[in-house]
Amino acid sequence: MNMNNFKIIDLTHTLSEDVPTWDGNCGFNMKVICDYKDCKAPDLFRIQSAEFVKLGTGTHMDAPAHCIEGGKAIDVLDMKDLVTDCVVINVSDVVDENYIIMPEVIENFEKENGKIKENTFVIFYTGWDKFWNDKIKYQNEYNFPSVHESTAKLLIERNIAGLGTDTLSVDTGKDGFSVHRAVLGAGKYLVENITNADLLPPTGSKIFVMPIKVSGGTEAPIRLIAVYEK
Repeated sequence: MNMNNFKIIDLTHTLSEDVPTWDGNCGFNMKVICDYKDCKAPDLFRIQSAEFVKLGTGTHMDAPAHCIEGGKAIDVLDMKDLVTDCVVINVSDVVDENYIIMPEVIENFEKENGKIKENTFVIFYTGWDKFWNDKIKYQNEYNFPSVHESTAKLLIERNIAGLGTDTLSVDTGKDGFSVHRAVLGAGKYLVENITNADLLPPTGSKIFVMPIKVSGGTEAPIRLIAVYEK
C-alpha cells in the first residue's frame, strides 16, 4: 500500500493539565521525576510520571461497562469495531449551545450519502471543538450540542460500531444520560472530545480508535486517527 495516496487526519486533542473536563477539575497530571541533569553523561534521560484523575479526560472512549453492569470493558473490545469505516455528519452550520441532533439529521444524511453501513463509526461534527482552548466556554455549564435518544436508537438500528462527538458528551446530563444508556447498553462504544472531524469527507474514511488497553477499564484515553484516499 502506497501511503502517499492517502490523507491521515489526527482527531485527537493534545492532553495536558489544562484541558476541559466534565466537572471542571483537573483530570490529568504529569511531572518529571528524573531529568537530564540528574543523569550521568552520556546516558541522559528525562523520566516522567502521569496520573489520570479520570480516565475519561481529553479525547477518550466510553466502553459499555461505563454505565452497563456486566458490559464489555476497554480491554475486551473487538478490534474489528475499533478499526472500521467512518462517516462524518456535519451539523455545524445549524448548531447553537442548545442544539439537539434529531433523527431527521440521519435521514437527510442518508438521502445524500446512502444508508449508513453496519459496523460504521459515526461522528457528529458540531464545530464545538473550536472552544477547546477556552475550558469555561467548552463546558459552558453543560450547554453544548447533544444527541437525542431517538437519534441514538436509529443509529443502533443501523448496527453502528460506535458514536463520536466533538463535545464533552453526547448527553448534557440535564435530563439524565439516555444516549449513554442506549448506545452502551447496545454493546457499542462512545468517543467524546474529538477534534478536526471537519477535515474528513462525509464517507470513505477508515477510523482507528486506539484506547490504552486498561484491564477492566470502563473509560480510556485514545489516539483517534482517520485515513482516506486522496
